[in-house]
Amino acid sequence: MRIAVYQPDIPQNVGAILRLGACLGVPVELIEPFGFVWDDRRLKRAGMDYLELADATRHRSWPAFREWCEASGRRLVLVTRHASLPYQRFAFAAADVLLLGRESAGVPAAVHDAAAARIAVPLRPGLRSLNVAVAGAMVLGEALRQLDRFPLPQKDTVP
Repeated sequence: MRIAVYQPDIPQNVGAILRLGACLGVPVELIEPFGFVWDDRRLKRAGMDYLELADATRHRSWPAFREWCEASGRRLVLVTRHASLPYQRFAFAAADVLLLGRESAGVPAAVHDAAAARIAVPLRPGLRSLNVAVAGAMVLGEALRQLDRFPLPQKDTVP
């Protein structure tokens, strides 16, 4: 299981996603170009000291990322508001890559069409979207639950 972000605009969201990946042991794929400078202080503030612990790979372009996906046998699962299938009803697989779109524009039609599956986080009528890091965390949590891949504490802390 991996999480990918398509041409992100907002460094704080990337920092939060990298922190999420570090904490849950999930690699993060970042597809360039970015809408910010990589060493942006806001990225570092959101990611805190977890950035060094994140397993992150930067892909220079969408075609380079697609080539990596195909070569590694990964299924691309797009998280989009333009899907009818709720993420809770989707059967995740260990080789999936959850693709999150650009905060300002989502993904272009060619990227949408390249996904093997498209899933949505259901929202109340009239509302457009969640923060990309929040939506990614929700979907990743369900995927890890289905795959029984949550990190477990060393000791049972429940009395």
